[in-house]
Amino acid sequence: MEILTNIEDVQIKTAEWVREGKTIGFVPTMGYLHEGHERLLEEARKENDHVILSIFVNPLQFGENEDLDQYPRDEEHDTLIAKKYETDLVFLPHNETMYPRPMSMNLSVSKRADVLCGRSRPGHFEGVVTVLTKLFNICRPTRAYFGMKDAQQVAVVDALIQDFNIPVTLRRVPTVRESDGLAKSSRNVNLTSQERREAPMIQEALYLGRKQVENGTKDPIEVIKATRQFLDSRTRGKIDYIELLSYPELEPVTEINQTVILAAAVYYDRARLIDNVVFDQTGKLEIG
Repeated sequence: MEILTNIEDVQIKTAEWVREGKTIGFVPTMGYLHEGHERLLEEARKENDHVILSIFVNPLQFGENEDLDQYPRDEEHDTLIAKKYETDLVFLPHNETMYPRPMSMNLSVSKRADVLCGRSRPGHFEGVVTVLTKLFNICRPTRAYFGMKDAQQVAVVDALIQDFNIPVTLRRVPTVRESDGLAKSSRNVNLTSQERREAPMIQEALYLGRKQVENGTKDPIEVIKATRQFLDSRTRGKIDYIELLSYPELEPVTEINQTVILAAAVYYDRARLIDNVVFDQTGKLEIG
């Protein structure tokens, strides 16, 4: 396994692999790897000749009230995880490597960004698509792997690839969960014992909403209402949002007649948890 910090060195290596006709699986991260990232690496290793993991805490993704300096980092742990999954190359650039000078142009996200979590994080997805455009050009992946835990990010990446004809296949990887259904997250350790007992109800509520559609409900308002009532009655957390939108377009729907996402975010004392479920107009579960 190679660890490279220079863009040109990575480009030389990936150009060599492309000339040889090898496939490249790419897992972009901000480090501090957990089980969700491990699943992405596992899938990339299965499907490709070579695997690249990038670790870069992208400053463009952080808003005014988000502390970039406090973002957790553990490069030693991350490289051990990379070795575990036989990663060929770890790209570990510094800020000045990725952004050696102020950007001369900016990418803006006009759709899919101002709903769900993006509503309270203006500018976040502009930072995501900017760094991913750079990383895709540097690493030249055949396939890129993203977890459905952050389904909105997956939808935005899908739009980036489609709109700019980027020659990479997007791989959507199911959310990794605890045995009781709670989506795995580094934030889970911040839950009290009572909150931890209640937190799996987020997934239960979303599945109840999906069941409504499976039983014939087509009105998104009714699905959201049933989901909220279930969650309200089983957790003391504060519901940030429950939304039902088309997927991956993330547009409002008046009737459930296509693939949709039902998503929720809940505030606890020291953690904000998100989860989602994606299903078709019959309630049949898609990747989630």
